[in-house]
Amino acid sequence: MRISDSPPIHLTYCLNVHKGETWRENLAAIREYTLAVKDRVADGKPFGLGLRLSHTAAQELLAPGKLDEARDFFGANNVYAFTINGFPYGRFHDGPVKENVYRPDWRTTKRRDYTLDLAKILAGLLPEGVDGSISTVPCSFKPWITTDTDVEQMVAHLVDCARSLHEIHDSTGKEIHLGLEPEPCCYLETTGDAIRFINDSLFRLGGKKLSEEILRRHIGLCFDTCHVAIQFEELAGSLRRYEGEGIRISKIQVSAALRGHCTAAPLEELKAFDEPVYLHQVKARTASNEILSWDDLPEALRELPKRADAREMRVHFHVPLFVEKYWALGSTASTLTPEFFAQVRKGATSHLEIETYTFDVLPEDLQAGGITHSIASEFDWLLGKLK
Repeated sequence: MRISDSPPIHLTYCLNVHKGETWRENLAAIREYTLAVKDRVADGKPFGLGLRLSHTAAQELLAPGKLDEARDFFGANNVYAFTINGFPYGRFHDGPVKENVYRPDWRTTKRRDYTLDLAKILAGLLPEGVDGSISTVPCSFKPWITTDTDVEQMVAHLVDCARSLHEIHDSTGKEIHLGLEPEPCCYLETTGDAIRFINDSLFRLGGKKLSEEILRRHIGLCFDTCHVAIQFEELAGSLRRYEGEGIRISKIQVSAALRGHCTAAPLEELKAFDEPVYLHQVKARTASNEILSWDDLPEALRELPKRADAREMRVHFHVPLFVEKYWALGSTASTLTPEFFAQVRKGATSHLEIETYTFDVLPEDLQAGGITHSIASEFDWLLGKLK
């Protein structure tokens, strides 16, 4: 929903929280859950959608007549699409996902072509005068990128994508931008990683094939607040660095991660979050400010008790924004400071998206009240901070 006209800011939640790998399943989730959330939080106003479309769902929507049907449904229910989560290509629920969420990565034509299919869909759904965003993987999982050729392939496919987005803008007037989403243990992990890749690889190498102006307009970053906080980076400071480099913030995903002291009680309680579906990267800061890193929670649970110098841990497990404390554990919602929200209100991005995709794997007591209640409560929490 539009929460500001000047600057224009749209707010939604990411539909990746709902199960569904086909468009029929996606639409059923919108009917059952999203319209109920809309009734709770939108007060009769048009409600924005943060679509999550797998490759399968995208192919269904591109079939003749399907986009027209979607537009008719959206219009009848006073909802509109302005952003798509194009991160998970395939299955995202009901079974192990782990590092496969990054497959196919940006070395492949599969990732490029899937993203361009999403762009065609979004161009067909965007209301007049509203820009569109697509979030995507942070290039790749860090261990998979080992050569200069890997980087050159990723740049080439991103340049292809920017060129096609530019052509969509020329032919339809719809401006769509892609947001690479830095994430712990990935090729783009920290603010510094993202700035170096965009400046030294995308703009330097890609600029030989396409103008930097076009690249800057159509390729930016999806700024996930949970991911930034896990790196022990300050959110407002990170946004200022991107602004100083002229890098577009395509979308801000407002999310919170688990945090806690590296002591017996928090580590014991963290075991309730050790589940087999998603990758839960862990970072810990030592007394000397060294950052320790584990690709997944089971490794950290084994090794952290041996690190007497570890002081604070942060875990890539999204928890609802309003859950700022869970027994001995806390959350990085506390890093969403007034300074951060001031930058949002000033127009750091035009798109905000609540993202707590882990609802179904949370401990049962954190699912109390059901998913609609939880999502609506996140809206209430966030809108209160944005006043």
